[in-house]
Amino acid sequence: MNIVRYLFRAIAGGALLCTAACTVGPDYRAPDAPASTRYPPGAPAVATTAGGVTQRFVAADDIRADWWAMFASPKLDAWMRDTLAASPTLAQARAALVRAREERSAAADAATWPSANLRAGIERQRIDPAALGFPQAPNPGPFTLYNVGVDVSYTFDVFGGTRRQLEGLAADVDYQRFELEAAQRMLAANVVTTALRQASLAAQIDSLERIVASQRATLAIAEQRFDLGAIAEVELANQRALVAQSAARLPPLRAEMARTVHRLAIYAGREPSQADAPSFTLADFTLPPEVPLTLPSQLAERRPDVRASEALLRRASADVGVATANLYPKFSFAGNASSTHGALHDIGDGINIWSIGLDLVQPLLRGPELQARKRASIAAFDAAKAAYRDSVLHALQNVADAIRALEADAQTLAARNDQATAATRASDITRQRYDLGGVSQLALLDAERTRLESALARDEAVAARYADTAALLDALGGRWWEPAQ
Repeated sequence: MNIVRYLFRAIAGGALLCTAACTVGPDYRAPDAPASTRYPPGAPAVATTAGGVTQRFVAADDIRADWWAMFASPKLDAWMRDTLAASPTLAQARAALVRAREERSAAADAATWPSANLRAGIERQRIDPAALGFPQAPNPGPFTLYNVGVDVSYTFDVFGGTRRQLEGLAADVDYQRFELEAAQRMLAANVVTTALRQASLAAQIDSLERIVASQRATLAIAEQRFDLGAIAEVELANQRALVAQSAARLPPLRAEMARTVHRLAIYAGREPSQADAPSFTLADFTLPPEVPLTLPSQLAERRPDVRASEALLRRASADVGVATANLYPKFSFAGNASSTHGALHDIGDGINIWSIGLDLVQPLLRGPELQARKRASIAAFDAAKAAYRDSVLHALQNVADAIRALEADAQTLAARNDQATAATRASDITRQRYDLGGVSQLALLDAERTRLESALARDEAVAARYADTAALLDALGGRWWEPAQ
């Protein structure tokens, strides 16, 4: 009797059974992409010109992965490379992706091949024939058994439950891949936003220091005039309060500047004490004159957070198939063969103990439970579908908000430019009059203070336009799936 032949016949018969089997449960179908062709209603083709720069929204099929390079800042590019290479956040996401891939690979191997185990053992026994109903048989005394054998088992995926499980694990892999891409996207956005914030703070601190210096010069004149009796004490007190008020704005700005340095270090996987990030200024950045804009349908296919939500939907669909398959019978094969002898040198004589069997397991008295589990999986699928729709809507909102913010930024910057130009002109005229003896030094200092405050407001508007441009490029998603493969 050839036990190997029986084993092969059993497996071949099971494979034939699986070939004729079906896969129960729903086949996944990707949701339809957004049908709209624009983000906010009446979105402009060209943003308002401000500061000599007109940002055009140009149609694009994709957004480059290194979208921050559009700001033409070598400092930012270099620090971004260091950050993406050393970030502990990305290292964690990469490890999660590797784990998901290995779990899927292990499950696929387990489903494809029978489980086979080699066993070998030695056992000391003593059997009392009387205990077995043979009181007259001689007692053989203790003896030793040596055995070497193979156990084989395999569960046939007749109704596709295992295939649905693998489908779900493949969705888990995609989810972790998109989570990695989303982490890269968020990290890049955080670095760009922090660098731009640092540049804005540097401009604010510089302007405010000049304003405080101008106010202190005005205060010195006010003190001289008070000593001469030219002004009342209340005017002197008001000027001192103004200087103190402006000076009090500097420490919080400097503290926030330090926090931006610390954040940039942490993003790059470094301790704050080891922070060696470059000091960014607004002069280090160039506003992109053309901003690529993809269609809403492309946004849903590009943004990693939306794709991650779709992967969860695909996993929920597979879970419905698993719950459905659990309602049907399961067929499994098990066989074993061993060489068991009382002497070690007899092990090589061949197989003397074997068994082979095909089992069918049909759940009984569990119908209500399994049906309830199926209904629960369907409800989870419905929830995942709604969550996917929600993620798409939020992605569209991000882009729409950024577009409107850019419009507002351009209008604000245009007004701030007009304000700064007028203040500069007024300061120049005041200086000319001062040189001719037409106005006092106090009037000159007041005009200079107004010019500095207007320049500060303009710098804040410039920084806001940079930040909202970065927010739009980030919201559009980029091509993160290529470097994340």
